[in-house]
Amino acid sequence: MTAKKPPKTSNRGPHGEAQTGDIAATFGATAVRLTARDWTIAAALVLIATIATPAIWKQLETFEPGPHYRVPYDLTEDYWTYQRAVEKAVGRDRIVVMGDSVVWGEYVIPQQTLPQHLNELHGHNRFANGGLSGAHPLALQGLIAYYANGLNDTRVILHCNLLWMSFKERDLQTDKELAFNHPRLVSQFAPAIPCYKAPLDARMGIAIDRVIPFRTWGRHCRIAGLGGQDLPGWTLEHPYANPLRQIRLESPPPKNRPHSRPLSWAERKINPQNIPWIDLDTSLQWRAFRATVDLLQQRGNRLFVIVGPFNEHMLTEASRRRYRNIRRQTGDWLQNQAIPHQVPALLPSPQYADASHPLSAGYAQLAEQIYANAGFQRWLSD
Repeated sequence: MTAKKPPKTSNRGPHGEAQTGDIAATFGATAVRLTARDWTIAAALVLIATIATPAIWKQLETFEPGPHYRVPYDLTEDYWTYQRAVEKAVGRDRIVVMGDSVVWGEYVIPQQTLPQHLNELHGHNRFANGGLSGAHPLALQGLIAYYANGLNDTRVILHCNLLWMSFKERDLQTDKELAFNHPRLVSQFAPAIPCYKAPLDARMGIAIDRVIPFRTWGRHCRIAGLGGQDLPGWTLEHPYANPLRQIRLESPPPKNRPHSRPLSWAERKINPQNIPWIDLDTSLQWRAFRATVDLLQQRGNRLFVIVGPFNEHMLTEASRRRYRNIRRQTGDWLQNQAIPHQVPALLPSPQYADASHPLSAGYAQLAEQIYANAGFQRWLSD
């Protein structure tokens, strides 16, 4: 007896679509297709949300920096918060004092920083703390270029810390890959930084972040709410927690304590240093500092520069001579550019915590030197 062959089945559906067995072969999970008009509407909605979310968040998130405000150390790489702090300061007609942790105040509480001592001498809160921990000149140039757009047609005090020109490693000249502060702020493509070896995709992502506020806002939410982690990484460490509860509609305030113990450099038992110092003609950090000066001036700002004071007490005699030479060159360049500036006198040895950071008494004396300077008073009252 011969078995019957099964009946042939058509490989076409009722509407002529191709079939494999009993399942229609489609191009996606569903048969729904967006028309060109639908795609246009979807793209427009995404674009509106991307643009509107950061602006709306600024209205929702409480951010009222007090008279002694400085960016909290935990938010050092939260450039969204820094940008808002600068906008608030300029909006209140304050003078922003910009620089690294010397301005920020590594060894003092917020009320004991250089800007606050200047405020005490001035009689009211005219000076705002625009310092950012670790903001070497190459980073400061990017910070001002991309996240301090509010600095236009106002007064700015810029601190020049020559410490960043002390070694090739601090000047970022070494060809060996080197971890350094604020890599997201430095030049990603040109001019090249020899020790910066980030892959191309990371560099492109950073470049995009600078022009899309939505991405900067997203990074702010991660730093302020999730400790800097992305959402998948945070949920792995906190599998039973709700990440939405970590996002608060108020900016974290600065802590009312020094970031590092306020001890003098002698108490820390720091030995005298034979620092080599970099030739300014070849220094990447010096080139960045000059570019920062140019950028601030191009925006119509009236600039006053403070050079140092560096702790010469901890230098060997040979190193001290080299330091004074580059300090003189710095002052000469500022003079030739007709930029109001001051090179304060060396502070007493016990008033330094390390090579460049004063303690509270040092900041008080430094502020007195600056405020008593005739050139500073002319610049202030112009």
